[in-house]
Amino acid sequence: MRYDLLIFDFDGTLADSFPFFLEVFDTLADAHHFRRLDRAHLDELRGADLPHIMRHVGLPRWKLLPVAMHFRALMAQSIGRIRLFDGMREALRSAAADGVLLAIVSSNSEANVRAVLGDDARLFIHFECGAALFGKRRRLRRVVQRSGVAGERVLCVGDEVCDIDAAHAEGLDFGAVGWGYAKPEALRARAPKLMFDSVAEMAARLAYPISH
Repeated sequence: MRYDLLIFDFDGTLADSFPFFLEVFDTLADAHHFRRLDRAHLDELRGADLPHIMRHVGLPRWKLLPVAMHFRALMAQSIGRIRLFDGMREALRSAAADGVLLAIVSSNSEANVRAVLGDDARLFIHFECGAALFGKRRRLRRVVQRSGVAGERVLCVGDEVCDIDAAHAEGLDFGAVGWGYAKPEALRARAPKLMFDSVAEMAARLAYPISH
């Protein structure tokens, strides 16, 4: 057995956008009237789930969409500063060359995702972008259905607790990455099928069939 379809998150998984997120957080907070990020609590918040983070900064759920749209717009203005993590392009190319199908489910815009991927956007068979932070489950289901790949041969790859919850709700295996937004300990606590501690480790495992 191997995974024939890999569904990637984008921010914090493929793209190193967390520094940019921290840079613009206060701008978003001021514009949408929630609390600025207390850097002293950053490590604690990286170990928390999204509802806890929202409560900490006083962000109601109904504001998530306008805040996400504003973040996408700010990123679009600075898209040239956003890069894939070192070694990520090679990992994606290796997996695609091995016959593995690649897809992306992201809350970011497809335009931003494609701009950062550049020519390597062609490696992906499907983009489900602009997903609500609590709405990825439906997007994952759509990608799997359109791919025709059996669910047990699908691996979702991401860096946030909500990504794991969405995958598990769909009965899909999850590979958590330790270099993104959430702390590795928080991800391990959700019992992902696989844990990648570095891009190099992920690249090595994606280059070959991954045993269950």
